[in-house]
Amino acid sequence: MGHDHGHDHTHGANKKALMISFIIITVYMIIEAIGGFITNSLALLSDAGHMLSDSVSLGVGLLAFTLGEKVANYSKTYGYKRFEILAAVFNGVTLILISIYIFYEAYHRFVEPPEVASTGMLIIASIGLLVNILVAWILMRGDTEENLNLRAAFLHVLGDLLGSVGAVTAALLIMFFGWGWADPLASVIVAILVLISGWRVTKDAIHVLMEGTPKSVELDKIIKTMESVKGVLSIHDLHVWSITSGQNALSCHAVVDGNLSVLESQKILRTIEHKLEHQGIGHVTIQMENNDHPHEDSLLCQNDQESKEHDHEH
Repeated sequence: MGHDHGHDHTHGANKKALMISFIIITVYMIIEAIGGFITNSLALLSDAGHMLSDSVSLGVGLLAFTLGEKVANYSKTYGYKRFEILAAVFNGVTLILISIYIFYEAYHRFVEPPEVASTGMLIIASIGLLVNILVAWILMRGDTEENLNLRAAFLHVLGDLLGSVGAVTAALLIMFFGWGWADPLASVIVAILVLISGWRVTKDAIHVLMEGTPKSVELDKIIKTMESVKGVLSIHDLHVWSITSGQNALSCHAVVDGNLSVLESQKILRTIEHKLEHQGIGHVTIQMENNDHPHEDSLLCQNDQESKEHDHEH
């Protein structure tokens, strides 16, 4: 019960952080886009473009949190919690597409560097930097380690922050040295950072959608933990996956001593659940069976058998 209360508290804090960040970023994104057009700066426009993706990212993130609060029903037995991961995929792909567009624009700017109003660019970029520092600080106070959706939003803003640093530097280089190429160069650096963060978020989100083993979970440790419980002979057909960020699930078959009573089996089950909760697994489904129960056709057994046959053929 305490675990659920903690999760709800974190969820509320994450949602509030996203809401405040969304409002700040959206307002300044409009200001920076107008400033980019007036000063003719690609570094500012690319930063505004990235801020637009931030705004969309934060908006979709908020929607994901709101939908995630909807209770489970017969149609969606896990509720809408997985929508958060879909939002993270969307954010990651958006980042990748924006970075490709910035590369394209920067190429043309290198070929023909346009006139840039460096003073206006410096003022707008400096304010943008302060705005991004504020939003990054707000998001960092949330659960950016466990929550994939919040981490996606945080990476967006971090890329933005570095983009603002690039725009400030480019403005200073244009003002003091007249280096027109500093503007597209700053936008390329932003694009590289955006591309890296976009790739990471997309990869992590797809791993969750493919029901891969959560990064925080060590399967060998999980197996040893369960097999260390008195009465458990072995574990097979083990699956561990994430429902959404910070909510891991496990299902397996546990072979137990056939002489155990129902009460003793229930006690073993409760012990395993308690031990696994300390290893970050909140949803546990275990099928108890004795040695007489056939389990050659289980998924992991099949995979092991196929692997052995494949190796034998070679």
